Amino acid sequence: MSEIQQAFQIFTDINWLQPSWDLFILLFFVISSLIYGISLGRDRIIVILVSIYMALAIVNYIPFINSFTARISVNDAFALRVSVFLGVFILLFFFLSHSALLRTIGHAAAQGPLWQVMIFSFLHVGLLISVTLSFFPSDLAHVLSGTTQALFTSEIAKAAWVSLPVIAMMVLGRNYDSY
Repeated sequence: MSEIQQAFQIFTDINWLQPSWDLFILLFFVISSLIYGISLGRDRIIVILVSIYMALAIVNYIPFINSFTARISVNDAFALRVSVFLGVFILLFFFLSHSALLRTIGHAAAQGPLWQVMIFSFLHVGLLISVTLSFFPSDLAHVLSGTTQALFTSEIAKAAWVSLPVIAMMVLGRNYDSY
């Protein structure tokens, strides 16, 4: 079966009357990539990407989270890690968006070419979903479909979502006035 037939099969198998978490995740990914990118602009999305990387590093290396999650239930540990990640991410974004980082990258209202905004938005939302789902307990991963696991939680997917935004920032650079 070709990739096109497999992709078509995935869409025909969707039960729109009883949506699953996988459908919600995929719809969130597509819709937020479009709307979010256009509303924020290229430079703010780059600040958000930097905030995500910093929050991920902080959450993964805070010693009290790992020792604290060992004493609570699996679902509570997931909720705690996601909550701490989102809290740190929001704080970092707030402080970084009012810091020299945004002035270094560009103007607060800079949009950049639409194609760059869409690329960064797509990569930002994919990274955010992948990071959030990476906190999901491995013994409960079976509730996600194979497609969602392959796109966001597999080792290759996680590596791709962490690497691709950095590569895009290096390749696309800061100078977009000439495009």
